[in-house]
Amino acid sequence: MTTPTGADHDERVARLDEYLRANDLEAVWFAQPPSFAWLTGGGDNVVDRTSPHGVAAAGYDGSDVRVVTDNIEALRLADEELPEAVEVETYEWFSGSLADALGEHSPTPAAADVEIPGFETVDPTDLRQPLTDADVDRYRALGHEAATAVERVCRELEPDDTEREVATALRVALGARDIESPVALVGGAERATQYRHYTPTEERLGDYALVSVTAERDGLHASLTRTVAFDPPEWLTERHTAAARVEASALEATQVAAGNAGRAGNVFADLQDAYAEVGWDGEWRNHHQGGAAGFAGREWIATPDHEARVYEPMAYAWNPTVQGAKSEDTVLVTSEGFETLTETGEWPTLEVDSVWGTTSLERHDIHWE
Repeated sequence: MTTPTGADHDERVARLDEYLRANDLEAVWFAQPPSFAWLTGGGDNVVDRTSPHGVAAAGYDGSDVRVVTDNIEALRLADEELPEAVEVETYEWFSGSLADALGEHSPTPAAADVEIPGFETVDPTDLRQPLTDADVDRYRALGHEAATAVERVCRELEPDDTEREVATALRVALGARDIESPVALVGGAERATQYRHYTPTEERLGDYALVSVTAERDGLHASLTRTVAFDPPEWLTERHTAAARVEASALEATQVAAGNAGRAGNVFADLQDAYAEVGWDGEWRNHHQGGAAGFAGREWIATPDHEARVYEPMAYAWNPTVQGAKSEDTVLVTSEGFETLTETGEWPTLEVDSVWGTTSLERHDIHWE
């Protein structure tokens, strides 16, 4: 993990101080993995990935960040997952649950992101936005390495490969870089035209393939899609370009909304217009369009009239689809511009304009084999 800088830590603590004041609380606790990672600067509290919460909780009581966990995990977390300044408090593994321990260790009134009797519930989404400078640095490293792994696998694909074989190769390539892959979708020509979430099967790729991945490290999530063509249908280029223009339009609308304290619903309305302008009116109904990314695959997914605040600097992963085609990357949006985090410089790109003609962006193109 990466130890947070002083400024990074101070920014998190400032947000938590305001949260405690606004809600008249003495402490707040995070046991769900994304927010545990956020507060600890990338620490991982996961042992069992089927559990909705980790084996430890990180909390803030107005003065210190500290962690509560059982005696099985304490030494490992202190040695490998936590900054030296974070105090680790333990309980005997057989004495009760993590929730029980937090009830004993925390001052009250308090809030938590897991159910604890007598505690309020905290929604961490706004606390995790916008990204800090240290978050952005970690994101750049994750995005580049994730894209490198995915693109290297994609350049080796053959029409006779099965979707499941490709998904396995993706997970191995990412895992070798200490990157988890909570999402690894692979759709061959037959299934990519039928389904928007092409969970891998034993079907062979055939004429072309869509590969969509969400990669996670240090709590941050980066999503990207790459298209590989062997002998694709004639319509693929047109549909891919249409999706790329919608993505560019969504990014422009995001920047505008962030500069005006806008909401996700504002961006979504512009995205709907973008689909109509590229000749695919209503196509947005067939798949979610993405939204803000960070310490979750999506901090929020935009919908009509969605009230989530649009922040900058913040990562966004818009993923428009046009039947059988998809354009998706994780992009840092700031007042100054756009930085594609999931980029290597080694994959073909195309320059597309937003539907309003006011922004021109390089988006990832189809790779032809």
